[in-house]
Amino acid sequence: MSGDITRRRVSRRSLVINIGAATIMLSLPRAETAQATARPGQTSGDGKMIVGMVVFEGFELLDVFGPLEMFGSLRDQVQIVMFAERSGQIASSAGPAVVVDASFANAPSLDVLMIPGGIGTRREVDNKSFIGSVKALAQATPHVASICTGAAILAKTGLLNGVRATTNKRAFKWATSQGPEVQWVRKARWVEDGKYFTSSGISAGTDMALGLIARLFGPEKAQSIANGAEYRWNNDSSDDPFAKLNGLED
Repeated sequence: MSGDITRRRVSRRSLVINIGAATIMLSLPRAETAQATARPGQTSGDGKMIVGMVVFEGFELLDVFGPLEMFGSLRDQVQIVMFAERSGQIASSAGPAVVVDASFANAPSLDVLMIPGGIGTRREVDNKSFIGSVKALAQATPHVASICTGAAILAKTGLLNGVRATTNKRAFKWATSQGPEVQWVRKARWVEDGKYFTSSGISAGTDMALGLIARLFGPEKAQSIANGAEYRWNNDSSDDPFAKLNGLED
């Protein structure tokens, strides 16, 4: 499935689950991936916005699929592409793996870049090639979002210096150490500062994704998507009870 997406479209995605010696591959319906000929900040050739999600070994499942479920409801307006430093299968921290659509080398230009958290961030912050690729993509993309400790990766690029941002409250000390010049917000469900959206831990990424959708498509559309998913959207970005639970409330 991975490969040069400038020459073909991918209409299905696979979820690979390893159980003992057995491997199960499930085909999941999905929006078609975008052609790589689209320019940064512009829609794809068929008029759809291009949303890209980075994955890496040890990514957090809900960080990825919570936000993508929300954007997936816009399948007539959005194309989703998942990419990584290398092609092939990328395992989550929980075990199930995804087969990415493209590597960094052949990822399409994006309208939205999303970076998840997970235990793998502890390794990737020291991966200079990975950080360099994320930085280049983020610089070229009009809207950039991180979920959970994905903020540590984004902070390590230096692009958040002087920018207000937040991250997972349980991992706050470690994540914030990756970007001492970032204006870290201790109490926030998510933070919006210019083109950057950063969210607190795991489930907060879904709330943030709806906040980003509200900016791009309007608050009524975001609420309609939440209702369709039977999801109670916390649309108050400052409502963060987990800061207090983790001793971070100012």
